[in-house]
Amino acid sequence: MKKALLVAVMALLGSAAIAQSGSGFGIKAGLSYNKNGDLISSVGDSGQDIVDGGKGKTGYHVGFWGKLDFPKIYLRPELVYSKTKSSYEVDGDSQDYDISKLDLPVLLGYKIIGPLHIFAGPAFQYTLKNDLGDLEVEDVKNDFTVGLNTGVGVNLGKVGLDVRYERGFSKNEAEFIGDNITDISGRVDSRPSQIIFALSLKL
Repeated sequence: MKKALLVAVMALLGSAAIAQSGSGFGIKAGLSYNKNGDLISSVGDSGQDIVDGGKGKTGYHVGFWGKLDFPKIYLRPELVYSKTKSSYEVDGDSQDYDISKLDLPVLLGYKIIGPLHIFAGPAFQYTLKNDLGDLEVEDVKNDFTVGLNTGVGVNLGKVGLDVRYERGFSKNEAEFIGDNITDISGRVDSRPSQIIFALSLKL
C-alpha cells in the first residue's frame, strides 16, 4: 500500500513538472525584500556619519522569461522591471531610497527531481531612476552593473514558484545633497542585496 502510494505521488509530481518543462516563454511577477549598501553623510563641516546598510523594505518586479530546455539542465534568460526600496536614518530623519531598474538575469538551471530545480547565473542591471526621500540625488555612478542570482524553484503545471537571492558584485554609489547645500551631503551605495519571491506562468 505504501509502495503504491509512493508511486502515485511520484507520478503526480512528474506530470505536474511536464506541463512547464520543454522550451518556451512566459510572464512573471513577485515581491522582494531589499537592503542596499552603506550610506555616508555629513552635515556642514562636521565629521562623516556612516550608516551600515539600509533597513530592508518590500519591493516588486514584473517581467518576461524564455527557456531552452535540455534533459537535466535548462537555460533561462529573463527581462524584468524591478522596484526596490530601503530606508536610511539621515541626520535624524528616516529617508526611503527607491530604485527602479531593468534586470536581465541569465540563469542556468539543474533539475533535481520531479518539479524541483536549482539555478544560478549573472544578472545584468540597468538603473533607470533612484530617489532618496526629499534629498536631491544624482544618477548612480554606473548605469550598467552586474550581480548574481541563485535560488531554488518548483514547477506545478504551467505555474512556477521560485525564491532567489540577488547580490550586486561591486559598489555603485550616488551622491546626494539637501535642499540647502550647506545643510547635508553624502553618498549612498545602490548595490542590491535582496531576497526575491516570484510566480511565473508559461504561455
